[in-house]
Amino acid sequence: MTRAELVQKLTQSNVSLTPAQAEKSVEILLHEITSAIAKGQRVELRGFGVFISRQRKARLGRNPRTGDHVKVEAKKVPFFKAGKQMRDLLNKNS
Repeated sequence: MTRAELVQKLTQSNVSLTPAQAEKSVEILLHEITSAIAKGQRVELRGFGVFISRQRKARLGRNPRTGDHVKVEAKKVPFFKAGKQMRDLLNKNS
């Protein structure tokens, strides 16, 4: 599902919401999640999952084109862990 499809679903499921209002709502939600993660905060949406940032250590990587070894600096990366309800829903047909 793309961002535009999400906005369309929001406007279809809530007739009092204009497409512009739905777009702004999605924009605010994503901005707040991103800002919180960037500050090192944990964002927990019950039933959906948890967004956090994780620290990756510096390491020695490899350039796939040339095969040369390259230093990869330490960095923070976003991480998402699905909530129990989402995992159960995904595995319901298994």
